[in-house]
Amino acid sequence: QVQLVESGGGLVQSGGSLRLSCAASGNIFSIVAMGWYRQAPGKQRELVATITNGGSTNYVESVKGRFTISRDNAKMSVYLQMNSLKPEDTAVYFCNAVRSGAFGWTYNDWGQGTQVTVSS
Repeated sequence: QVQLVESGGGLVQSGGSLRLSCAASGNIFSIVAMGWYRQAPGKQRELVATITNGGSTNYVESVKGRFTISRDNAKMSVYLQMNSLKPEDTAVYFCNAVRSGAFGWTYNDWGQGTQVTVSS
């Protein structure tokens, strides 16, 4: 299992920026990808951005050009730089790690979440 600890959430005005950080510990050598998801009140959790061990990235359409995901493999940390924030970005943001296991199975681990609130 992998433990994930997020930081960096908070309250920001529309158009502002925030940087989320997530540090992984535990069985980190089995991690094949990390990412960020978010969940707004009354909505399902959605993928925001992911990054593989090789550095390939994927973003939800609504954040392309505004958010950037990156990782530091030496620190086993992943970051989400969020620029030009909009009120609709308000949500709890969760760090995610995908681990590989036996027989090709994969497992997901989650952080506790960090609140991001964008005021208009």
